[in-house]
Amino acid sequence: MSIFELSAILLSLSAVLGWINHKYLPMPNTIGLLVMSVAASLILVAIDAAYPGRHFFEPLTQAMLRIDFTEVVMNGMLAFLLFAGSLHVDLGRMRERAAPVAILALFGTIVSTAIVGGGFWLLAKLFGQDMPLAWAMVFGALISPTDPVAVLATLKNVKVPADLEVEMQGESLFNDGIGIVLFTVMLLFATQAEGDKVTAESVLKLLLVEGGGGLLLGIVTGGIAYWAMRLIDDYSVEVLISLALVTATYAIAERLHVSGPLSVVAAGLLVGYHGPRKAMSDRTQTYLFGLWTLIDEILNSVLFLLIGLEVLVLRFDTLSLEIAAVAIPLVLLARLIAVGAPALAAWSSDMMSTRNVPFLTWAGIRGGISIALALSVPDSPAKLVILSSTYSVVLFSIIVQGLTLGALARRTIFVEGPSVAEKTSR
Repeated sequence: MSIFELSAILLSLSAVLGWINHKYLPMPNTIGLLVMSVAASLILVAIDAAYPGRHFFEPLTQAMLRIDFTEVVMNGMLAFLLFAGSLHVDLGRMRERAAPVAILALFGTIVSTAIVGGGFWLLAKLFGQDMPLAWAMVFGALISPTDPVAVLATLKNVKVPADLEVEMQGESLFNDGIGIVLFTVMLLFATQAEGDKVTAESVLKLLLVEGGGGLLLGIVTGGIAYWAMRLIDDYSVEVLISLALVTATYAIAERLHVSGPLSVVAAGLLVGYHGPRKAMSDRTQTYLFGLWTLIDEILNSVLFLLIGLEVLVLRFDTLSLEIAAVAIPLVLLARLIAVGAPALAAWSSDMMSTRNVPFLTWAGIRGGISIALALSVPDSPAKLVILSSTYSVVLFSIIVQGLTLGALARRTIFVEGPSVAEKTSR
């Protein structure tokens, strides 16, 4: 089966299931696609188990095996999805909420990684799984960042105050880059060979180069694209510049070994904020933002469909599933501490509000990035447990947390005025 045929199958399934969800189901499009694809995959797995000698759906399973999920997400969809998400964020308001965004993205991710990693190691010991602490910390790093794709998709269906929405958008856009850097560091510790040493100096250098270098690259390339758009007024060329900006920035980041996600986020924030004010005509804005909205919706649909269909090729044992079930409350507890501790420390100021802690805890949606990182883990005795726990947490967060987030918002926070999504809609 060719890549074109695989693409045709995925797009056709996305369209058919999306139509069914829109026509008959009350769920948001992305969540509905995920639920239906997981359900269909489980039914197919059950049929294959009931008739082990038949292999009715072997062609579909083989097709899924041909898809490198990590490559598709990390070096394909992610750059476009992050740029599309950051393009619609109000950079001016984000600057006003810079302190909460930085605390949630940096402090929250590090604290959650430590808590989840340590707790996961203890849980594995409790269940009789011999797992080194370093591999447990790898799981903590890959599962701690909230997924920007999943969070931004969920926020479209939930009305929250503008400041809180900006904090969540900023956290999800930046902490995945931070989480990927932490994942890289923890993986170095877990896979270091005898005689190799991972020093504090090398870790700090990696963090600074990956994170700081990614942001700097995005500012430079975004600035060049903005400058080029200011000099012309041709919507087709300006749209082409935006597409070139994303692909070139991410490709250069890969070559320079800096954070690609952080670089495209920085570029998207710069172009999305300054472009409409000084560089784009109304016609250009209509076409450019319309295109990126469509790219966001289409890639989101395909990504959530892929997450559900991965059930066809993933195989778990009983022990790994038992640990995975307990990993869900562990991740939620770590999220509660990560967002609750800063809010309690700032309880006497308006920087962060303790009343938003339950909502922020439940809004910590994980998604395709965590699964992609888990699938990229080298073969080891710990990989099966890490992968099953990651998949369980992602499914729970998207389906259960995503579907109930609106109800929780209505009960725990007071919404006043339009949300950021409404203010920046074009």
